[in-house]
Amino acid sequence: MTSALGRSFRWLWAAYAVSAYGTGLAFGAFSIIAITVLHATSTEVAALASSGLVIGALLAVPLGPWMEGRAKRPVMITMDLTRFAALLTIPVAYALGALTFPHLLIVATTTATAKIASAAASGAYLRTLIPADRLLLATSRLESTTWSATVIGPPVGAAAVSFLGPVATTTLDAVSYLLSALGISAIRTPEPPRPSKVSRRWSDLIEGWRHIFANRPLRRHFTNTLAVNALIMAAEPQVAVLMLTHLNFPAWQYTLAFALPCTAGLLGSRLAPRLASHYTPAIVLNTTGTLRALCPLGLAFTQPGLPGLVTVLLTQFALIISISIHTPTLAAYRLTHTTPTHHTRLLTAWSISSSLTIAATTLLWGYLAHHTTPRTAIALAGLLLLATPFLLPRQRTTSPMRGLEVSGQEPSKIVLSGS
Repeated sequence: MTSALGRSFRWLWAAYAVSAYGTGLAFGAFSIIAITVLHATSTEVAALASSGLVIGALLAVPLGPWMEGRAKRPVMITMDLTRFAALLTIPVAYALGALTFPHLLIVATTTATAKIASAAASGAYLRTLIPADRLLLATSRLESTTWSATVIGPPVGAAAVSFLGPVATTTLDAVSYLLSALGISAIRTPEPPRPSKVSRRWSDLIEGWRHIFANRPLRRHFTNTLAVNALIMAAEPQVAVLMLTHLNFPAWQYTLAFALPCTAGLLGSRLAPRLASHYTPAIVLNTTGTLRALCPLGLAFTQPGLPGLVTVLLTQFALIISISIHTPTLAAYRLTHTTPTHHTRLLTAWSISSSLTIAATTLLWGYLAHHTTPRTAIALAGLLLLATPFLLPRQRTTSPMRGLEVSGQEPSKIVLSGS
């Protein structure tokens, strides 16, 4: 089935795969370096994770309109090379004994900004490579790669750190972006002509958000996604504290509890095109959006020993299979129901909003856990997640995803699934 997507997509997929595996290998690398090399405090580690997201998101705001009038492939290559150069400074500085915490913060900010810009450009570029009726197949392939990298990358990365030192995975991650840039460079399919005139007004900086909020189904999917992602990610550090500190799980059991269920992501991403070809996108999105909201509350009931480990495994498995069906379906839906002239700005606005809400909610939940308990913070996140399905659009059409052909139409004139 991948051959039906064409040679250009295979190059894009290969480039995405190598960078995804590099990211998987480097999972938690900045925190490891900050703690083991720079002896950072827990507050500094939290600041490193949050500040990179916040500052990176703010720097990415002007990139949306800037990228809209440019060819997307050169932007993607530039962002990959930017991440390669930024990450490579870490092992160089480490070897010279000159690595500092501000240096790590600058690299985290640079890579976060480049990630947002690259994701927006690649999403818009994918829409030019793939016909609308094959978008879900393409996004599901990318989603399956994300989950396979999540399963394999962190354990291999942990081994690399043990044998090669704390900056080993950062070096490998840097090289992965160089290889990704080379893969994207190999694509020969020309991009469609760009608009001859591209506005540079300051008001265009918020055009992505304006486009989202002017379209009711997109607006509801947007607010639902922000809430779900923020609450899931905010609870994640508290689950680590609960399992490793309060319940005394060994580190290998904690890693196993979150790595093994990622195999569900491979299953879900493969199921997504089949489900969307038989049901409307609204049915698939609403069902999986509801299921993923029901799962995380189970983590608040984690107990010591084998029962607790089984609880986390089952909860994570159910959560991930729901997410891995929902995510590529929403990605295809979002691209299909947005005018081509707004793709990059919309995706940039979406990524920026997600980064900011995750960072803010994570800090808030850390404060809450500090003044109560990690279990209380996890339970509150789980309870709030139960309300998120009410944010999803409720109306339905009768067309499955395979029949969508909307290129070039204004969203207000399209009969939207879920509108």
